[in-house]
Amino acid sequence: MMNLKACKNCHSITEGPKCPRCGGETSREWQGYLVVIDPEKSEIARKMGIHANGRYALRVK
Repeated sequence: MMNLKACKNCHSITEGPKCPRCGGETSREWQGYLVVIDPEKSEIARKMGIHANGRYALRVK
């Protein structure tokens, strides 16, 4: 089983202790899973401020 973590800044999901996108701190406590394929057409990505394809958490503690 993978040990997925989410960035506290950009909500990007990763396995490492630091976010590869923004360098922020990650947390094991997150909820919701969002895969963004086309951020320009995604209303959810627009509301969350996501501008790049990838895996994201909806809520990070």
